[in-house]
Amino acid sequence: QVQLIESGGGLVQAGDSLRLSCVASGRTFSSYAMGWFRQAPGKEREFVAAISRYSVTTYYSDSVKGRFTISRDNAKNTVYLQMNSLNAEDTAVYYCAAVASTYTTPRTARSYDYWGQGTQVTVSS
Repeated sequence: QVQLIESGGGLVQAGDSLRLSCVASGRTFSSYAMGWFRQAPGKEREFVAAISRYSVTTYYSDSVKGRFTISRDNAKNTVYLQMNSLNAEDTAVYYCAAVASTYTTPRTARSYDYWGQGTQVTVSS
């Protein structure tokens, strides 16, 4: 079992930056591939970014590529999402997710087994 707790969301203006954090419980954090997803009101949950167990591989959605950076610190059981150049379309609840993985870094929500409670990001234009 893994428990995930996100933090770092808030209300910002267009063009600002935010860094989200997600802390995982347990002592086997490096056994999990990690992902960030988001869900805007009235829309389906969508993939944002993912990172492999030892940060060798990262993936981004086209909508955030070049603006967002996912990273992780296995010593701190934490995955981060640095978000730059935010715009109104980035407004959503952001969720981190984990899946026990040997070789894959999934980009679909159904592939992940554990989810945080979400943190709200609101970007005013």
